[in-house]
Amino acid sequence: MLVLVSNIGTTTFKFKLFDMSKGESVLAEGAADRIGQGNSAWWLTAGGSPKVSGTTDLADHAAAIELLLGALAKAGVISSIDDVQAIGFKAVHGGPLGKDTGGAVRVDDHVLAVMQEFSDVAPLHNPPYIAAMKAFARRLPNVPQVAAFETGYHQTIPLKRQAYAIPHEWTEKLGIRRYGFHGASHRYIATRMKEIAPECRRIINLHLGGSCSVTAIEDGKSVANSFGMTTQTGIPHAARVGDFDAFAMMKLLKQGVDLDTIWKKLGKESGMLGMAGSQDMREVEEKAAAGDKRAQLAVDVFVEACRHYLGAYLAVLHGVDAITFTGGIGQNGAAIRAAILEGMAFAGIRLDAGKNKRARGNIEARLDDGTGAVQIWMLPTNEELIVARLTVAVLGSN
Repeated sequence: MLVLVSNIGTTTFKFKLFDMSKGESVLAEGAADRIGQGNSAWWLTAGGSPKVSGTTDLADHAAAIELLLGALAKAGVISSIDDVQAIGFKAVHGGPLGKDTGGAVRVDDHVLAVMQEFSDVAPLHNPPYIAAMKAFARRLPNVPQVAAFETGYHQTIPLKRQAYAIPHEWTEKLGIRRYGFHGASHRYIATRMKEIAPECRRIINLHLGGSCSVTAIEDGKSVANSFGMTTQTGIPHAARVGDFDAFAMMKLLKQGVDLDTIWKKLGKESGMLGMAGSQDMREVEEKAAAGDKRAQLAVDVFVEACRHYLGAYLAVLHGVDAITFTGGIGQNGAAIRAAILEGMAFAGIRLDAGKNKRARGNIEARLDDGTGAVQIWMLPTNEELIVARLTVAVLGSN
């Protein structure tokens, strides 16, 4: 089965084309950015052919899809875009959808309606996904679509770790609860650890990048995740606040800050950007090393948040067999990894300083010193492959 996996952002479109019948091989991948903003850049790589790229005006996601699918056919990977047999989406928030299918469902009018219903808590993600799904349906009306929701992997979390202490009708009728996100990434790490370290039943995975989360994994299943109702919560992010006292907004409102400004500040101008003036952790660390106190505080706050969830999940799992790092910071931030795991020898967590310092980039590396009970790994994630697998599973063919 040829599966096109689509990753949609507010102004971006990325894809990978998998041949699931031939070793889950990637036939091509490409992307477009600045959609709807003019002077959009796009690129495509197919097999061993040279990368092709260009700039043009892409009015919307439909235009980006048309351009890249056309380039895909022109590159000769497929004879025409009609060769695509399924489209999988790394969708974000589907509320209760996919409870019995690992969070993946075939897209239909009901699925689109539920995604629209949850757009108010996923305003940057759900609307562009809905638009892209409709655009694909117009262009390829006979090709089935599957939405693999980021919340899906976390539906195995016990209710006692999903529920907020709020009026029960808010939970039962309005769906206000902790959903968890980054499901494709955490699911991949759980799957990969079963292959390389099957003895590790209890895993704490730290997905650290522009968006961050920590998940407790037991026997391959998610049992806790640092996100809440939305992707704004948990660990501080590149430009999002992370955990924040809802009642602090009363203070802001009384000081004359309007609600729209509060949402904008918390969702787009907080995190590392709000504290240190940069969304890039590398720049924040450079500023801290140069003596910038705000940048150092930002690093410290980030590390402490990670340690907070790491400690909590040690309790959830009654100990841990492996700690894994993935994502841009997780795979390249040796100093951040070391700071998170500092002083953890009491729990059998002992990082090898040399291995940690050398490990970076898109590789797999074991980082513990071998004397403790806990394995430490740096692993690149593969969210698109998980979406492709879920798409095949939903459609019942390979």
